[in-house]
Amino acid sequence: MTQIHPSAVVHKKTQLDEGVVVGPNCVIESGVSIGDGTILEANVVIGEDVEIGKNNHFFANCVIGGRPQILGMNSNEEIGGLLIGDNNTIREQVTIHLSIYPGEFTKIGNDNLLMTGVHIGHDCILEDKIVMSNYVQIGGHCRIGTGVWLSGMVLLHQFITIGKWCYAAGLAGINHDIPPFLIVSGHYPPKIRGVNKRGLVRAGLSEQQQQRILEAYKKLYRQSGSSLLESAKALAKEDGLDENVRAMVDVIIKSGEQRFGRYLEKFRR
Repeated sequence: MTQIHPSAVVHKKTQLDEGVVVGPNCVIESGVSIGDGTILEANVVIGEDVEIGKNNHFFANCVIGGRPQILGMNSNEEIGGLLIGDNNTIREQVTIHLSIYPGEFTKIGNDNLLMTGVHIGHDCILEDKIVMSNYVQIGGHCRIGTGVWLSGMVLLHQFITIGKWCYAAGLAGINHDIPPFLIVSGHYPPKIRGVNKRGLVRAGLSEQQQQRILEAYKKLYRQSGSSLLESAKALAKEDGLDENVRAMVDVIIKSGEQRFGRYLEKFRR
C-alpha cells in the first residue's frame, strides 16, 4: 500500500507504484515515476522528469533531479531527465542533477550506496554496486564503472572515466581517466598506487584472472624506459590478451587521445 504523509506535496502527474512511502514535507514534481517499495524520508525533493526504480531508499533532505548548475542557462530552457535503477541507498543531502540535453538522461544504475553529501553532476553515468563515501563530488559528464569505491571527499573533474572495480583513497582529486581494477590516491596529479585486490575478489574474478591483471599492472606502471601510453600500445599487440587486461589497456589508449587524459572530452558539445 502506498503511503503519503499529509504534509507532502505530490504533483497530480506523478506515478507511485505499490508500497511507495513518501515522508513528511517531501515534494514530488511533475512527470515523476517511482517504483515499488521505494522510500522517501523527510524533506526529499524529486524534480521533474525523474524515473526511479524499485526498492530505493532516499534519506532526509536529498534533492534528486535538480536543474544543472550551468552559468547562463535559462530557468525555462528545455533540458533532459534522470533515470535511477533499483535497490539504491541514497543518504542524507545527496544531490543528483538532470541532463542538460533534451531527451537525454543522467543515469544511476542498481545496488549503489551514495553516502551523505554526495553530488552527482548532470549527464553522469553510474553503473552498479558503486560506493561513494561522504561528500564525494562528481563533475558533469563522468562515467563510473561497476564496483568502484570512492572514499570520503574524492573529487572528479568533468568528463572523467573511472574503470570498474577501482578504489580511490580519501581526498583524491582526479583529473584524468583511471583504468579498471586500480588504486588511485593523491591530488593534482593523482597517482596509481597498485591493484585493488579486494575489488578483484568482490568482482568474483578467478585467481588466474587476478594474476593476469597484476602482471599487466607491472608492465604498465612498473617498467622503466617507456611512457604509460607506449606500454599500453605494446601490451595491446600481445596475442590472446585477457579481456580484463584489454579493458585496462583500452582506457589508457583512449584517454591518451585527449590532451588532458579525459577520453569523454571527445564528445564535449
